[in-house]
This record gives sequence, structure tokens and C-alpha cells, in this order.
Amino acid sequence: RLEEFLKKEVDLELSTPPEFEERVIDFSEVEQLMNSINTIPAPCAPVINPQAPNAATGTSLRVCWGLFSDDTVEGYQLCYKPVSNERRSDEQAEHMLQVKETYCTITNLLPNTQYEFWVSALNASGISPPSERAVYVTAPSPPTIKSKKIRSCENAALVCWESRDINPVDSYMVEL
Repeated sequence: RLEEFLKKEVDLELSTPPEFEERVIDFSEVEQLMNSINTIPAPCAPVINPQAPNAATGTSLRVCWGLFSDDTVEGYQLCYKPVSNERRSDEQAEHMLQVKETYCTITNLLPNTQYEFWVSALNASGISPPSERAVYVTAPSPPTIKSKKIRSCENAALVCWESRDINPVDSYMVEL
């Protein structure tokens, strides 16, 4: 039987039924759903800049930060608290501000006081880890000249003053 079968000419062409030939699968709905899913990752931690020269007054500080990556960011959360050497430093009140830019000027601070700052980035997916903490210092208050103790002579003058700051001041500049 095998010999007879092999002698026959076999037609190896496959025929397809007509209903399968023109069938087209419509993926437009799936494509629309895929395009509507707009997932972005939560941002990376920002990098807070060290205090810049002339970025402080006696009652305000200008804090700046940036991003190392090109994350999508909708805003920032800036946190700060005064630095204290006392054991109760964990109990110090923390302040939080919502900011749109990569800088912020904080006002109503105490003169000649250290403040610790850290920042997180926000977008629709969530919040980044906080940045490293940076310490900024407000400028000291101007000293009060003790006018009753001023003495002068032909080649010299004695001027006395006192600081109104709680924390010690590093140095003073006297201008004539």
C-alpha cells in the first residue's frame, strides 16, 4: 500500500476557507487604552545646595536645590527646623512649605540662628526620598553701640558695642 501511495501525485497546496482570508483584527481600542496609560515614575531625591554668599539677612534665608535627573516634577516640599544643641532637638517644630520653583526665600526667622533644610520632589506618581540635609545660618543682628562709652583723642577712638544675638558672633567689621 505504501508503494501505491508514493506513486500517486500528491497536491500539497493547502486551501483556506474564504471566511478566514479577509479577517482583520481591530486593535484600535487596545491602542487607545495603551496610549491613555501615562505612567511616570516617582522623582529621584533632589540635591540641596550649600548656603550661597549673601543669601541671608537677619530674618530670612534663600534656599536653592536642583535635580540630577530629568524627572517630571510638579512641585517640591521644603522642610526646615532650627538646629539646637540641646537634647530636645527632635522636639523642635518642623516647618513644611509647598514650592513650585527650585528655590525659596524663608522669612520670619531668628537672627544668627542655624536652620536645617531638606527637600523632596513631587509628581502624580508620588514623592521622592528627601534630599540630604543642609544647614543655613541667618545673619546676626547689628550690634548696639554704647554711645556713653565712646572715647576719642587726636589719633584714636574707642567704640564699644554689644551684640543683641543669643548665639555668639564670629567677628565684627568696623567702618569709619
